[in-house]
Amino acid sequence: MPGYHRFFEQLSGARLRSHAWQAALASSSACANRLIRIPTGFGKTLGVLGAWAWHRIHRKDDSWPRRLVWCLPMGVLTEQIALEMRRALRALGALWQGGSHADRVGVHLLGGGVDSGNWQLHPEACAVLVGTQKMLLSRAMNRGYAVPRSLWPVEFGLLNQDCLWVMDEVQLMDVGFATSIQIQALRDEDRSCGRTLRPCFSWWMSATLQSAWLSKSPDTSTMARQLAAPLAIDPADRHGRLWDDVSKPCCRKVIRHEAEMPRLIAGEYIDTGAVHNGPALVVVNTVDRAIRLYQALLGEKRLKDEGIEIRLLHSRFRPAERRCWQKSILHRNACSPGAKRIIVTTRVIEAGTDMSAALLVTELAPWPHLVQRFGRCARWGGRGRILVADLPEEQPSPARQWPRTELQAARQALGHLEDVSPLNLEAFEENHPRLHCRLYPFKPARLLLRQDLERLFDTTPRFCEADVDVSRWIHSSEESNLYVFWAPVAGGRNPGSGLRPSGDALCAVPVSAAQTWLCGNADKTPKGSRLKEKMRAWVWDRAGGKWRRARRQDLNPGQTVLVAADCGGYDPEKGWWPAGQAVVPAVEAAPPEPIPAADGALENEPPGSPDQRQIIAVHGRRVGRLARTLMSLMAPAYADLFDLAGRLHDWGKAHPAFNASITDPERIGLCHEAASALALLTLLQRIDPYHPALLGPWRELFAATGSPALPPHGHPAPATPIERELLALEEIGFHLAAFLVCAQHGRARMAWYTAPAGRCAEDDRPLILGLKNGDEIPVVTLADAQGGFHVLPGFTVDLAPALSGLNPKTGMGWTERVIRLLDAFGPFTLAWFEAVFRAADQRASILEGAAEQAMAGKAR
Repeated sequence: MPGYHRFFEQLSGARLRSHAWQAALASSSACANRLIRIPTGFGKTLGVLGAWAWHRIHRKDDSWPRRLVWCLPMGVLTEQIALEMRRALRALGALWQGGSHADRVGVHLLGGGVDSGNWQLHPEACAVLVGTQKMLLSRAMNRGYAVPRSLWPVEFGLLNQDCLWVMDEVQLMDVGFATSIQIQALRDEDRSCGRTLRPCFSWWMSATLQSAWLSKSPDTSTMARQLAAPLAIDPADRHGRLWDDVSKPCCRKVIRHEAEMPRLIAGEYIDTGAVHNGPALVVVNTVDRAIRLYQALLGEKRLKDEGIEIRLLHSRFRPAERRCWQKSILHRNACSPGAKRIIVTTRVIEAGTDMSAALLVTELAPWPHLVQRFGRCARWGGRGRILVADLPEEQPSPARQWPRTELQAARQALGHLEDVSPLNLEAFEENHPRLHCRLYPFKPARLLLRQDLERLFDTTPRFCEADVDVSRWIHSSEESNLYVFWAPVAGGRNPGSGLRPSGDALCAVPVSAAQTWLCGNADKTPKGSRLKEKMRAWVWDRAGGKWRRARRQDLNPGQTVLVAADCGGYDPEKGWWPAGQAVVPAVEAAPPEPIPAADGALENEPPGSPDQRQIIAVHGRRVGRLARTLMSLMAPAYADLFDLAGRLHDWGKAHPAFNASITDPERIGLCHEAASALALLTLLQRIDPYHPALLGPWRELFAATGSPALPPHGHPAPATPIERELLALEEIGFHLAAFLVCAQHGRARMAWYTAPAGRCAEDDRPLILGLKNGDEIPVVTLADAQGGFHVLPGFTVDLAPALSGLNPKTGMGWTERVIRLLDAFGPFTLAWFEAVFRAADQRASILEGAAEQAMAGKAR
């Protein structure tokens, strides 16, 4: 592939020539699920990015997914992967940096503490999405951590269609690895049934990948048999600088107590001369241990005398502080000889980090973790030194979080190795196959099943109970996190409803630790559900639309918690630190992502009429045209339907209560999208009550029951092109159009509900989503497919479709209609439809806002 070699050189900034395995990965023109087993330090990141970019960007092969989703097992160093992606795409001239997305690739971080930008608004554009298994798998299960409820289905749809998932360092992912396999098996099942419109595949990648890991359930065993053997480096190709010119002598030393560690580290770094060859990396197994060791090293006299800098890295820092790491310690220049620095860190360093240490001191851990840590020493060739500190099991040890059998297997493996260079590690793997089952055990605690995923499709708010916790399918050994941000709040006051965290301000904190910090020990505190004295914290009240005082039961995985800055709990040098009493410094909000340039479908759109009665029609016409353009690029068969839904989606804004909900922010707002769906049902009922989407399948049933409410068999002929379009839809097509209209803001999807604050109107009529029986919606002007405007009749609201089961007016209830759609399309495709339609609506609104600002500027 001579063309690919030139392409790869450009991708790497003319620094590197592709390895044989990288060219082999790109040689297959068909994208499919696959396994990749390549040692640490051999260019897995550029190799995978190069293969995807070669086909999707260079060859413009539409059979390859548009989005590359890079999933890492740990959370704090995703910025470095994103930085490498941006650098490579910039070298290709393909990096999106604002403006039009045409032939450009955006790189976005998805996480609880970062601003991911507006990637959801461009489903037709190529993008690289980088995040951790917590952030990405939770989104792939429709329960995105640190994501607003309304965006759950959008990201769920976009991450399960048109994506190539890269699961990096899977041996560190625990049950999340099994979940990634299960989700891909369910995607493949939908594809085999013809329910998938855009490709979605997974590549599992690791230096220690075992094929047997993929056959742990009936859902995945078929896929495992179909997969080819893992892509690996052939023994004949194991030569060159990264194979021959690397030496990593390694020894294991028993440590009686953790208090010995600071002196041991100082001696190893100074006395062996490693201090002159680059930084030292000290990896411990818990954050608490890392903080204690960091403080002890700061007081070590020999290190002070040598002028050695001590730094701390772990998972409980805000992104604002983590971003500085890239400039100060996580780049090649920071690892050069003369960099007198000791970096104390945790498992976060094991994946996604391109740094090299002259000395590595690591606590004993299971073998896959040790192999990853070995890869951070002498990473680019030369000589390094490794010391494995083994605390006896009878002593309190952070390594006790792992089974003793895994630690004993790691000790046995270290007994066979005096040097852990890549060449020696590969030889050890090949010469000791009987040790594989002990070194790489994999028995997931639980599996995500089809019924679990279908249950998660429903995002209806549960006001009296917590949402389904998906953490059981993401990890089992590591505790779930919530996200804390600090802001100055005057004593005795509640924060204003407009206060929101910036992406850089959120800090991940384990749930149980946050509960103890904010509320005290539940066993020792008489009123353990309340906050401790002088502690002030709030959570967002979805029903009331405001911040309210937090209680212990509010502190759940994925929750965002606001804490008063003067309550302490964070230090920029140590990260989250519950003992800290100092006022937490605020984080400045990052600048917003630039507004995208106008799309071709809207560039020549005429300005809206000054007649306010046509605002709904003009906006609907714009949304319909943009929705048609998007679907024409990705699923042309549905372009007409999306156009129709776009033109009708804001019909419900004609409800008189809509303007009142805008002018009075304290009033419970009308869910105009539900009113729009009712409008579609009412219009179809008027022109054809026995349409297959209404009473058609149930006519004989209702006739047999003698229902007096059945409409007459005759109906008026369609008077407008819009009515004819609606009448021409088949049953599933009508259900889909109504669903797109109703789900446009993510509030009313699977069920229509009554919020606790508004169960009844003043006259005691049931109030559902701000609607009540008997509401009058006036005539409205809407656009047809050719852009002409037509007046459609008003109607009286009837909430019969909100009830479960059948009714003699519209046939199926709303929930039953959505269930029919799930049977037809599956959860992945249905959510993807929703995401594309919502992107068209939001982009049209952005463009209209920009046009209004421009007109106002000219007037001034």
